[in-house]
Amino acid sequence: MSYKVLVSDPISETGLSILNEAVEAEVTVKTGLSPEELQKIIGEYDGLVVRSQTQVDAHLIQAAKRLKIIGRAGVGVDNIDLEAATKAGILVINAPDGNTISAAEHTMAMMTALSRKIPAANQSLKEGKWNRNSFKGVELFKKTFGVVGFGRIGMEVAKRAKAYNMTILAYDPFLTEERARKVGVKKAELDDIYAQADFITVHTPLTKETHHLISTEAFAKMKSEVRLINCARGGIIDEMALYEAIKEGRVAGAAIDVFEHEPPEDHPLLTLDEVIATPHLGASTVEAQDKVAVAVCDEILQVFRNVPAQHAVNLPAVSEQVRKALEPYYELSEQLGSTVVQLVKGAPKDIEITYSGELTDIETAPLTRSILQSILAKFLGDHINPVNVNYYVKEKGLIYNVKRTQNSHGFTGLINVKISTEHEERSVSGTLLNGYGPRMVKIDDYTVDLPTEGHLLYIEHHDLPGLIGHVGTLLGQHEINIGSMQVGRKSIGGRAIMVLTIDKNANATPITALQNLEHIQEVKLIDL
Repeated sequence: MSYKVLVSDPISETGLSILNEAVEAEVTVKTGLSPEELQKIIGEYDGLVVRSQTQVDAHLIQAAKRLKIIGRAGVGVDNIDLEAATKAGILVINAPDGNTISAAEHTMAMMTALSRKIPAANQSLKEGKWNRNSFKGVELFKKTFGVVGFGRIGMEVAKRAKAYNMTILAYDPFLTEERARKVGVKKAELDDIYAQADFITVHTPLTKETHHLISTEAFAKMKSEVRLINCARGGIIDEMALYEAIKEGRVAGAAIDVFEHEPPEDHPLLTLDEVIATPHLGASTVEAQDKVAVAVCDEILQVFRNVPAQHAVNLPAVSEQVRKALEPYYELSEQLGSTVVQLVKGAPKDIEITYSGELTDIETAPLTRSILQSILAKFLGDHINPVNVNYYVKEKGLIYNVKRTQNSHGFTGLINVKISTEHEERSVSGTLLNGYGPRMVKIDDYTVDLPTEGHLLYIEHHDLPGLIGHVGTLLGQHEINIGSMQVGRKSIGGRAIMVLTIDKNANATPITALQNLEHIQEVKLIDL
């Protein structure tokens, strides 16, 4: 059987040749089409290959009556309406690994150029000057190199830095001592890197936790004359804080490939001689573009041959019967995963998911993926979805087990999610209550009754008279209104918890004030 494939954005000839040489595919290349032109012809095609130019919106998908698969030759899928594609039963795939080597090499090039002041020296010489004394650099040899984020790209950067005989400190929530030893780096915390590193490079996803991870506070902890490199995501480094740190002489220089807002307009960092910058070139190599095109075109053919896709980024189809049975539980499963990962200290090593009651007789794999997605999203960002989550679970070396039990503790259906880290083990349970929707009914060994939405304050404390009043008074002083409160204890005067729903998100000031109250052991803000 022959399938018609439309390539609507320019991709490498290497990738195109894979489709052109396949007997299953009849390929048409039409780039630069207007949305109206594309909508007129898309109904003829079974497959669509795009990069970032083509906007695959709901209107286009509605017109794509034959479309079975959309391939994005790259990582991001912001230009594709995943929900509309999923509803239409269209598989969406991408190529998450294609730019790894190019991004790692660009990082090393930027670090070398920064250390030897190559861009400024080049410009000076082209202006007819011969100012050798103005461009004295520093060696990379035997320097301490901090790698913040040790995924695929961070690891490739470390491999190359070892050739300079650098001491490599690596930070990643999922990095274990064993894995660090195996690849020849030292596992470190952020404060260790700040205190010791001569060069620091960032390779984390951009998430709520990593936004402005490198901030004024971080710069204050850094070794004098440190140099920073960001070829990952704009926003990981607080750019204005970096500007001030360079101006004040705490930071010797920075090499920046990505900005929080692109293109940067009149950016103060670009006025500094200590900063070198490139316009988001990490993946801009011939080889990287070949790799993403090859990966996507090859996977499209595999799907046409009924081989499961490895890099799908939207939900797989499930039967109507299963979909209806699971639909009420999707929100609950996602919020339980999000809650427990915000409670626990450190990155998960083992995850246990237990289904009880009516859920023991239903295929719960979609709920499991939803739970895993919400857990990993804290560390890896919003590009994690219920399909590609298994790929990242494997990449991070996570272990998860699914159990089933008939003991539902009186509930129609019950889900328990337990996470173990290097530091502790925490769990939450939830169910559906008629008239109330998803509810959290247990945190560790404490029975509660909480909504799985909004802003929650989780407080561990000694069970003493008047402490609840102190908490309420303090929150009132910070104009934070309490919607409801749940309390639990194991014994009078012993360890206890209180969980408050609050009307607005609390910033660091009231959280710190609560933690400083006598007899309070821990305060966690849970944002759902």
